[in-house]
Amino acid sequence: MKFHLITLFEEACDAYLSASIVGRARREKKISITYQTPRDFVDNRWGKVDERPYGGGPGMVMTALPVVRAVEKSLKSRSAKPRKPVIIWFSPAGKQFDNAAADALAKKYDDVVLVCGRYEGIDERAKKMLKTIAPVKEFAVGTAVYTGGEVPAMAIVDAVTRRLPGVLGKDASVEERRVASSAVYTRPETIEYKTKKYRVPKVLQTGHHANIDKWRENK
Repeated sequence: MKFHLITLFEEACDAYLSASIVGRARREKKISITYQTPRDFVDNRWGKVDERPYGGGPGMVMTALPVVRAVEKSLKSRSAKPRKPVIIWFSPAGKQFDNAAADALAKKYDDVVLVCGRYEGIDERAKKMLKTIAPVKEFAVGTAVYTGGEVPAMAIVDAVTRRLPGVLGKDASVEERRVASSAVYTRPETIEYKTKKYRVPKVLQTGHHANIDKWRENK
């Protein structure tokens, strides 16, 4: 599976996407990640990718054509594949990205393009142009406002990658496919801190899987 990140800040993404499970998946060639920067597709000598918004208001807006051209360039590297690519556009008004959306991306697409906006956003016309290239899915990742689309993009790459066959070793390692709890424990059985003892719940030490699952469900 290939992820194409359209971003002004490759270095902000690549450290995270080269580490841990995602990094291992890249090294084992279960996924690949490419970057394109809109700065390479501007038609001015300053490398300027933003302009003042029509209608007034604070901040600057990313111009449309450099973003569209970056997407076009990223998809030129596609080999012939039967499945269409998909373009991800981030917006607070988009559908909340969740586990079901991550599963759908993992199952339906070989190429996922993630368009990372900055400043006050991207000229809305870019989205209309991109729809002539590939389907566009609009997502929000959480309800907070971020400085740019890089954090949501990395979250999506992470969530989708861990669902791909062989990435986690066992399908059961995907937490939401098994009975899991946000409360987890490991050795030692008892920890003493400031004269108080903190113990692992007894049920987790019984080996009784039905009772353990029930405890996890209640948690």
